Formats: sequence, C-alpha cells, structure tokens
Amino acid sequence: MGDEVAAQTLRWRLWVPVAFGAGAAVYFALRVEPPLWPLSLGAVVAFAAWIAARRRGWARRLTWPLLMMACVAGGLAAAKVRTEMVAAPIAPAMSEPTVIEAWVVDVDSPGQRGARIVIAPVWVRGLTPDQTPMRLRATVRGEPPKPGEAIRLFGILNPPPAPASPGAYDFGRNAFFQGMGGVAFALGETRPADLAPPPWRLRLAMAVNGARYALAERIVARLGERTGGIAAAMTTSHETWISQEDMDVMRDSGLAHILSVSGLHMAIVGGFVFFAVRLGVAAWPWLALRVHGKKVAAVAGLTAVGVYLVVSGAPPPAERAAITASIAFLAILLDRQAVTMHGLAVAAFIVLAIQPEAIVTPGFQMSFAATAALVALVEAWPKRTREISAPWPILAIQRFGGWLTAAVAASVVAGLATGPFAMQHFNRTAMYGLLANLGTSPVADFILMPALAIGAALEPMGLGGPFLAIAGWGVDLMLAIGTWTAGLPGAVRTVASAPDYVLPIAFLGVLFVCLWQGRLRWLGLPLAAAVLVWPRAPTPDLWIGDGGTNAAFHREKQAVVVRPGVREFAVDLWSRRRGLTIMDRPETGWACERFSCRPEAEQVGPVAIWWGRKAPGPDQMEALCRAAPVISVRAVVTSIPRACHDRLLLDGIDFAKGGAVELWRVSPSETGRWRAVWTADVRGDRPWARQPNPDVSDSGA
Repeated sequence: MGDEVAAQTLRWRLWVPVAFGAGAAVYFALRVEPPLWPLSLGAVVAFAAWIAARRRGWARRLTWPLLMMACVAGGLAAAKVRTEMVAAPIAPAMSEPTVIEAWVVDVDSPGQRGARIVIAPVWVRGLTPDQTPMRLRATVRGEPPKPGEAIRLFGILNPPPAPASPGAYDFGRNAFFQGMGGVAFALGETRPADLAPPPWRLRLAMAVNGARYALAERIVARLGERTGGIAAAMTTSHETWISQEDMDVMRDSGLAHILSVSGLHMAIVGGFVFFAVRLGVAAWPWLALRVHGKKVAAVAGLTAVGVYLVVSGAPPPAERAAITASIAFLAILLDRQAVTMHGLAVAAFIVLAIQPEAIVTPGFQMSFAATAALVALVEAWPKRTREISAPWPILAIQRFGGWLTAAVAASVVAGLATGPFAMQHFNRTAMYGLLANLGTSPVADFILMPALAIGAALEPMGLGGPFLAIAGWGVDLMLAIGTWTAGLPGAVRTVASAPDYVLPIAFLGVLFVCLWQGRLRWLGLPLAAAVLVWPRAPTPDLWIGDGGTNAAFHREKQAVVVRPGVREFAVDLWSRRRGLTIMDRPETGWACERFSCRPEAEQVGPVAIWWGRKAPGPDQMEALCRAAPVISVRAVVTSIPRACHDRLLLDGIDFAKGGAVELWRVSPSETGRWRAVWTADVRGDRPWARQPNPDVSDSGA
C-alpha cells in the first residue's frame, strides 16, 4: 500500500482538472443561480490558503487536499464567470407568428421537419433590439439558403427547447452557451431581404461558412448524395445530405462517432500530416541535414489541425480535440513526450477553463474518458523486443499480429471507458459496435480520412477527384459494414438511465482506473460499472410532453403513445431514458377527434388530452373527465365541471410553468392520488431556464 502511494508522486497533479471539473459540475447541478461574489471570494481564499501552505513547507498530505479544494472552488467560479460572459437575450414564446429579417450564418444539421439554418437576426417584429437574440436556429422549407444571404421569413418563434422530460439532457442549456437564443419555424418560403452591411466579424464568419458549404457541395457533386453526404459531414460537419436511414445505420452499428468531427478525426488528420512531412524531410538528405524533421512535422501537424478546425466549422467537440492535439504537438516542439497523461491533463484543464460547461456534455465526458483509457493502455503496454535479425515474412506476421492485438485492445478499452456515458445519455448500446469499429478502423485510419483530407485540400482547385474517389470507396465500405452489423439480431439494446448522481460515481471510477498506478487501480472498477448495476427508479406511469400536446403511458415495458407521429423526438427521448420501447396507441378503445383523444374506459389508458389552442367547452370537458383519471388540456381552463373534481387536471398554466411532467400513481385504490415531477423543478431557476415574457405591443405585433 505504501509503495503504491509513493508511486503516485508525479501523478497527484493529474487530479487537478478532475477537481476543477467537479467544481464546474457542482455549479451546473444547482437549482438556484448563485451570486458571483461568494464564488469568486471562495476561489481566491482557497487558492491563497494552498499557496500559503506550500510556502510554509507543509507536507503533501496537507497541501494536496487544499489544492483539490481550491480547484473545486475555481471550477465553481469559472463556470459562473462563463455564464455571465455568454449571457444574451433569449427569445420569448410569442403567441402569434412573427417576421424575422436576418443574415444566414451557417447551414445546420437537418431536423425532423426539414432543413435548418443558423441565422443572425437583425429585426424581429415585436421585439426591441435589446430583446433580439444574437443567433437563432430556424427550420425552413425546401432547399436551405446559403451562408451570407440576407433573408426574410414569416414563422413561429420560441425559446430553445426545454428537456423532453425531467432530468433529461438540457438542449436549452447547450444553446445558451452557444449563443443560440431561440428556435424559429418558417411557415412559408424564405424571401430575400435588403439589410444593412453586417459587422466585420459576422461577415468573416459567413465567408468562412460559405466556403465550407461550397466545399461540401463539391464533395457531394463528386461522390453522389449518399456517399458524398457522409464524406461532407466528416469534412465540414454539414449533415444536410445524410438520410435518416443511413443515420440510423451508423447509430445502430456503433459508428455514429465517425460522422462527428472530434478527436478521432483530428488525430488521424494531424497524425497523417505529421508522419507524411517527417517522411518527406527524411527522404530529402539535404533538408534532413539542415532542419529538425520531427519539429518541422509537428509544426505541419499543428497547422493541419488548425485548418481542419476552421473547415469543420469549429463545433465544440472539434475545438476540444484540437486543443488536445495541439498540446501533443507542442510537447514535441518542447522536446517532451507527445502522448502522456500529463499532456492530457493539461488539455482537459485548458478546455474546462475556457468552456466549463463542457463537463456536463456527453462529448467531453466520452472523449476524455476514452483518451485517458487509451493513454493508460499505452503506459501499461509491454515494450516490444526488437529483433536483431529475422526473415521478413516472420517480421510481417509479427507486425500484423501486434497491430491486430493493439487495435482490438484499444477498441475494447475505449468502448468500456465510454460505455457508462453512452448508457446514461443515449440509452442505446450497439452490441456489435466493437466488431463494426474493428472492421472500419483500418479503412478509416489509413485510407478514408487521409484521402479525404488530401481531396478536400485539392478540391477548390479542381484536383481532388482521384483522392475523393478513394475516400468514397472507403465510405461505401464503411456503410456496408455498418449496414451488416446493424442488421444482426439484437444489434441494439435499450438501457434505462440510472439516477443522475450515479454517472459522477462511474466517471470517478473510470478516472481512478486510468490515473492510479498499481494494482489498487482495480478498486475503481466497481465504481466504473455503477451505471450498469445501479438499481433503477420506478418507471413513471405517465409522461405528458411540454405544452400538453402529447402523452405516453407505461404498460408492460412499453411506452404507449397517445398521438403517434406528434413530437416524436421528445417521445423517443423519454421512452429510451426509461428503457421502454415505443408502441402506438391502438385504434380501438379510443375516441379521438380533431382536438382531443380520450380512452373509452379507464382500463384502456390513464390520460385524456386536449391539444386545441382554445379551451374545450363544458360538454367536452365533461367527456374528458369521465374518460380518464388524468386530463391534459393545452389551453387554460376557466370552468371546471363537477366530473373533474376527483381527477388530476393539468392545463396551460401548469405546462407554461412546469414544462413536461412525469406522473406516478401513488395508490391504485385512491382516485386522483398522483406524484408529479416537472421539468422546471429539476432545471431550477437558471439563466438558460428562464423564459422572458416581454410586453409586446399590438402595434409591434
């Protein structure tokens, strides 16, 4: 025990970003927004205490806990400062459609209702300039307008969406830190607008995004919509041309991570450029004698990472991956080892200092858990004995066997490290993901990504055709492998989410296994498996979505959806989070009309819903209340008939305050006894959860 503790002498500092991230996570877990000054003061006092203890020469067993407490306090303060820095106007939920004039900043990934674009609004009818969001995500009809165009659209404007159910992933929080102040849905075709010239920063962003989108169009034109759409997504992050069928195949086979520009892509592109330049320098004796080949290659790799970051549109996962790759190349320039746990710790600390909100995102959690596991594998991997003399066939077999063993080990380790996060956040486990990734890894690493990088670099000059053709072959092979594995029996397993406090336990277990040196590291395995083995809370009997426009109830491990096809995304998120499979409401046993749907008997279903914007009449309310123990009404109910007195009635006021709701029946023998958990209660009073309601004048509307 003492020897293992002594072996951690140079490893204690690795826990600095862990403690810093823990502080940021505590900030995001709060239900009430804290003031800035206590957090800042606490961080200053904590760091001052640690510095004073160091100067007094205190032992590490005393200074290390002080450092950890200081880092926790620093993470709390940094998250609060970041929130204050990015705070921007959030769109209100306007009761009537409005007119928006804006610049098209970028083309976003398509949604279920059509193409989506990111716009910078210049004028929104009914909002003053200080109420106008900086950015909006708009769903448009037909082909999306290109970056740099000035458009005018008539549509519905709302704040960013709240979680689909209490405790689910908060898309509104993610939008808040990306400067996305609302979502718009166009009710007609977008039209050109005559706007004043935008600020230079916006012009620059639109010019870069316009070049990215033009490159994506050229790739699609070269390879076709199916193959080129995936190649374009891997290059520029534009998923406009990927069909839902291909997206499902990639997810069910465990290959969806290839579509998102992240650490894998940065490592392949940066590594390919590094080794290509180093080989080129070594192959030119005159140059090899005059420059440091390894450092020249590191500069080239660093440049390639920066260029790829710009071409990809710099999404948050790509930014984090670029920082990590840059640390590795800078280590080479400083004559340090490139891939080390200390380098990863520095990268994690920089990412969290710049973007503390990353700690609660699945991408950061999975990326750094996988990278830490792979670095730990490299540290523990036995050193290969170099042969003095051996025939080349034997050497070839040995090298291939070593590569295959390393590839399998890396895939297994990375999969185990990211497994808890995939289960908790996505509730989807690709059972044959290891098989699919092993099959596609050689293609993606050595053929697809290098050819795609060269082809994308040469395509603006019209010379990328041959390389893009090779990349297209790799994409087709990857799709074939993905389609085959996704079609195997039991390819996907749905796992219910564990309680929220379980994931930090698993994260700590994964990190302890990776960061600790010695046999005691295996004490972290039970913690790492917490998400898998932790008992699940009882499944809600009923879920009603935000606004009360749809509902689903639990019956025999299935989520029976009252209105199939309505708010499918929210229904899918809730059902998967609870480990349920979706089942459409039976046609028989339900009385459904234009604005309502109710069971013909309470045994058929526990809820009756009314989704009309106007409140139901007395007779309609009477019918709803006689049909089910829970009544959901989208509008505000002003008159409650006697039949509703022993029922649970939720109307527009409840949904406006609480959002989506989960209900548990307290006692089947007691009518009207339900326990409710609302989304707003779990979210708390936070800046990204507040929905402004400005005084919109009639003249402005």
